Amino acid sequence: MRIGIPKEIKNHENRVGLNPESVAVLVDDGHAVFVEAGAGQGIGATDADYGGAGAQIMHDADAVFDAAQMIIKVKEPQKVEWERLTPDHILFTYLHLAPDPDQARGLMGSGCAAIAYETVTDDTGGLPLLTPMSAVAGRMAPQMAAFYAQRHFGGNGILSSGVQGAAPARCVVIGCGVSGSGAVQIAKGLGMDVVILERGVERLAHLSHSYPAVQLFESTPETIRRECLNADIVIGAVLIPGAAAPKLIDRALIRDMKAGSVVVDIAIDQGGCIETSRPTTHQDPIYVIDDVVHYCVANMPGAYPKTSTAALNNATLPFIRRLAGQGLEGALSADFHLANGLNVYQGKIVNKAVAEALDMPYTPWSS
Repeated sequence: MRIGIPKEIKNHENRVGLNPESVAVLVDDGHAVFVEAGAGQGIGATDADYGGAGAQIMHDADAVFDAAQMIIKVKEPQKVEWERLTPDHILFTYLHLAPDPDQARGLMGSGCAAIAYETVTDDTGGLPLLTPMSAVAGRMAPQMAAFYAQRHFGGNGILSSGVQGAAPARCVVIGCGVSGSGAVQIAKGLGMDVVILERGVERLAHLSHSYPAVQLFESTPETIRRECLNADIVIGAVLIPGAAAPKLIDRALIRDMKAGSVVVDIAIDQGGCIETSRPTTHQDPIYVIDDVVHYCVANMPGAYPKTSTAALNNATLPFIRRLAGQGLEGALSADFHLANGLNVYQGKIVNKAVAEALDMPYTPWSS
């Protein structure tokens, strides 16, 4: 198969779909790989590195899309990218379509087969291609919150760890899956006083063994309100696969929170779990509403591209090899977990949760 790697163009997105090591594996499998010049700059990989791995270096993105059958990216395609797609293309990347009807319509109009990393499943009920980036975002969240708690950013000026005679910051983590767990680990490591809000008796029991020094409460509207009012930092880490994130913190609660509190909405890719959230960028990451600092960067792991690209490739490469080796229908028919990743096919939405979130017709995929 002919595989294309364009340079990412989302604001301050320094990751790349495939690193040279992954390219070498695919070339060894017998596939042709086309890489846009400069695509690996953010991870310190030169065009010579990709050439040495067996890739052909293309002068621009148009050439990559024209040459390739399968496009491997990191972030959702921007308008100029989905306009390059055709019915002959397979697109494999993060899509996050639930809050993005324009992208959904663009992909449908292209006729391509669009597979979303974030809806591929596994035998445990997990999301193996979302997990590595959720882990990065989760670990980043307390660091970003601690940084923007500085007074000159609008924060309350509380040092996250505290010092002798001064209490640490109180951090509330709503949702304790992969990203939430990462947030808890780092928040504890930074010396914060941590509270977890999660749903389900069994889940809370499990978390109590994992984090014996952390307070845990059932996540309800009442506990969310109570804990947010007492918090210095709130990290929203909820996820419904493929669907829009539920709004767990409304504007009224934001208005009542302590002045200088910091909220980090990890769920922003899926629309955000805070009513006042809107996507921000690494270039302009925060804004303040009702004296509460909001950090809602939609591609958080892009800040650490070397770590993120390596972790992502470790997860995606086996699926890419299957798609390249077996073709689209062969690979999807052989692996229903990969088939769960198919969001758009032949101009239709073929993932039920995505269709419901977008209020668009759902058409099941069949081989």
